[in-house]
Amino acid sequence: MTPTDLRASLPALDDVVYLNTGAHGPSPRRVVERATQFLEHHEFDSPAADGPYPTAFDAYEEVRADIAAFLGADTNEVALTQSTTDGINRIGTTLDWSPGDVVVRTDLEHPAGILPWRRLERDGVEVRVVESDDGRLDMDQYADAVDGADLVCFSAVTWNYGTRLPVRELTDIAREAGALSVVDAVQAIGQFPVDVDEWGADVVAGAGHKWLLGPWGAGFLYVKESVAESLQPRAVGYRGVKEPTSETTEFEPGAKRFEIGTTNPAPHVALREALEISDDVGIDRTERRIADLATQFVERVPPEKLVSPAEPESGLVSFRVDDPERTVERLAADGIVVRTIPEPTAVRASFHAFNDSSDVEALLSGLEGSW
Repeated sequence: MTPTDLRASLPALDDVVYLNTGAHGPSPRRVVERATQFLEHHEFDSPAADGPYPTAFDAYEEVRADIAAFLGADTNEVALTQSTTDGINRIGTTLDWSPGDVVVRTDLEHPAGILPWRRLERDGVEVRVVESDDGRLDMDQYADAVDGADLVCFSAVTWNYGTRLPVRELTDIAREAGALSVVDAVQAIGQFPVDVDEWGADVVAGAGHKWLLGPWGAGFLYVKESVAESLQPRAVGYRGVKEPTSETTEFEPGAKRFEIGTTNPAPHVALREALEISDDVGIDRTERRIADLATQFVERVPPEKLVSPAEPESGLVSFRVDDPERTVERLAADGIVVRTIPEPTAVRASFHAFNDSSDVEALLSGLEGSW
């Protein structure tokens, strides 16, 4: 499948120039059809055949295997969740926190990497925030903050600047300090190849509804096997234990213990289709095309207006305009979809493989007079 074929498969593009994949990636028609087909089979056919539960459980295991292969993980290191935030919370609520424990995050985090830890502050947990400079971290400051910490949370790709953080270096520092490393990878997975083993992370949270172009509700959580075996989730359901009716609770091995109960498998079944499409297009080709389009745009943005790097590191490009809210509204009225970001105050465009040079030109034309 070529990027042109991918573009043609997206009904959402019929009427707009869509440059907001960093918020939501529109799904190809066959992804939505796959979800519908499964839901109909599950609700109409399975009750009189294999049964709804075996049908769902088979689907869970199939998608778990596909996600693991896509991330370079073992199958038993993947849990199925609803979203990135859901995955991070499942880890955060599992740990036994005490007053004086320490969490480290950066000031670059999406609310998914802020709110779960803010809640812990009410219980006496210290949350240290590593400040950044234009989407970059000072590694000495980071190392100082991580010293004595219990958990570190950071994004592989920053949602506001579009910068790539040095994941392996950050996880190595966390490990040396004895801290658990949690990576928010939702802006990375689907943009470029991700290998969780090479990252060296203890936990990686992601979801399929952005760069993978899957539906909402198909999240996933990688937990390194040795880490998972040391954790006992507080939220417990029949999918996370070996014998649900036993008088003793024995968790499933690996990351599966973080799954709780009955959830609709259709979004994850559709995610399998989205992963296949990503493979068909080619993740390397996707990465190159994103880089080309982002570069075409950045080269024509006034340098003093750029928030993101002058040499793009992802498909997320943020820039300053005189009135961000009004600019986004005006562009939307012209059929061009971008979004504002709150910190720093700017407009963000997202370039994916389904975009092309005409989209870049449309955005640049629409921004005339906004600088």
